[in-house]
Amino acid sequence: MRRKNVYLAWLAFHLFFIAAICAWQLSWLIANGLTVIPFPSSGIASPAEKPGSTAVKQTRSHRAKQLLAGYLHCAGIEGAYGFFAPNVPENYKLAFEFHNRDGSVEDDLPSVDSRAAELRLGSLLDAIGRSDSERYRRILIRMLTSAAWENHPEALSVRAVFGKLKLPSPLEFERGVAPSYEFIAAYDFERSADSKPK
Repeated sequence: MRRKNVYLAWLAFHLFFIAAICAWQLSWLIANGLTVIPFPSSGIASPAEKPGSTAVKQTRSHRAKQLLAGYLHCAGIEGAYGFFAPNVPENYKLAFEFHNRDGSVEDDLPSVDSRAAELRLGSLLDAIGRSDSERYRRILIRMLTSAAWENHPEALSVRAVFGKLKLPSPLEFERGVAPSYEFIAAYDFERSADSKPK
């Protein structure tokens, strides 16, 4: 009987965290206008902005936070997935403009050989777009540019343009607003003596 009570308590503990994270994710989606529910973005505070959340965080021990985060990740209910479905990442795009000796310009996109490589490229572009480090972003885009440059041996320089697809909100979509690309950054590279972009 005692073992049964322990199992029931553990199940209730686990289901509490599932419900709490799902409610947190749902409130975040509604507050940011990512659902069809018309709600002002200032109506729901994010968990970091809720009154008293900093006081609660300061009173908890560092060890308890680590154990809780570890449990949530091991159980697969951490915030990244909201338990029921994965987040759809932003749609980032990288385009190249190769400038040849004769003044002509060739447009190109990063190329992949398989569906698995296409998925990895999408994840890499997502990581580049989410990064706050300009140096990290430039290094990764330079690596992708080097790979694409092999298909354009006559090009002397290239401009890599990085952007993000801006999808309309559900309400904008109902009004017929089309998706558009938002410019993030452009990088110019030139072919050096050792045939690598710099």
